[in-house]
Amino acid sequence: MAFLHGKLKEDVFVEQLKGYDKKESEQMVYKLQKALYRLKQAPRDWFSRIESYFIKEGFKSSSNEHTLFIKKKGAKILIVSIYVDDLLFTGDDEELLGEFKCYMKKEFDMTDLGQMRFFLGIEVIQRSDGIFICQRKYATEVLNRFGIENYNSVCNPILPGQKIGKDENGTKVDATLYNQIVVSLMYLTATRPDLMFVMSLISRFMACPTQQHFATTKRVLRYLKGTMNYGVFYKRGGVSDLIGFTNSDYAGDMEDSKSTSGYVFMMSGGAVAWSSRKQPIVTYRLQKLSLCVAYACQAIWMRRILEEIGHSQTEGTKLMCDNASTIKLSKNPILHGRFKHIRIRFHFLRDLTKEELLIYYFVVLETNLLI
Repeated sequence: MAFLHGKLKEDVFVEQLKGYDKKESEQMVYKLQKALYRLKQAPRDWFSRIESYFIKEGFKSSSNEHTLFIKKKGAKILIVSIYVDDLLFTGDDEELLGEFKCYMKKEFDMTDLGQMRFFLGIEVIQRSDGIFICQRKYATEVLNRFGIENYNSVCNPILPGQKIGKDENGTKVDATLYNQIVVSLMYLTATRPDLMFVMSLISRFMACPTQQHFATTKRVLRYLKGTMNYGVFYKRGGVSDLIGFTNSDYAGDMEDSKSTSGYVFMMSGGAVAWSSRKQPIVTYRLQKLSLCVAYACQAIWMRRILEEIGHSQTEGTKLMCDNASTIKLSKNPILHGRFKHIRIRFHFLRDLTKEELLIYYFVVLETNLLI
């Protein structure tokens, strides 16, 4: 129904519906005045409609995240985030929040659901000492759906040091069931950083899964059974500075020798961004510098958003890295021929380090948060 608020800026015609066609004018079509669901123009027109309304009401669209809108009134602030037709808003002034709810209800057919408790399957528990997010209800539904509720739980999602390949000679399993399990588990990574690596791993074999892949996936379900209450807790009054941890293996894939890299950014005692993915190309040690550039971009993007909502980082963001050569290259202005292929990325990273927007720290592999 939200898309009905979108006003089309171009001419769109549709055929007459069967059973509702006008007699003696069957060859004619209808011209739409407003957007309809499943129309490819509908999401764009709906967002343009609500964006223009927010700007008219004094909001400023974030230049770093287009679904984020910020309104400042003196020292007061109101923050609104949009997901299709769902809006999350917060602020530091009750009067400003009340005004926002009133004029939104007048302009759009919306309902105030009160303090956020569930959002897109994510449970939000707001306590006096902080905020806890988890997906207990969704995890229970996944276990019941695939009949794992009576299985014994395990203490880790994958055996330490275990590597999985294509297993071309292995026994094939039902690909449809395997894909359903993987896709269901993938959504849990929204609040479970501990599942990110193993989900990135088992999702690579959805085209032709074997018994080995299915056993690994079943172990993830058994791990989930014993950790359904896990989530992310953001502590009130905790360390508010952004800090990142990065890591990558070296030619870890058994078939093509590609590396798997990942990062996690922490704030207020909890993870706010995380990723684990297989690299698209075969890498070697010096190209860890390129991976650090990607992590640096993520850090700068998050710093800019924090600055827009009034939480500027006074010091440089700390990035924990287990590669000493990368840290030295980011500070050392000396280049030679072997570094030509990464010169642009090198200068970008070195400039961030020189401006003290990023501060690299060396951590040994055994103490890195990502292992």
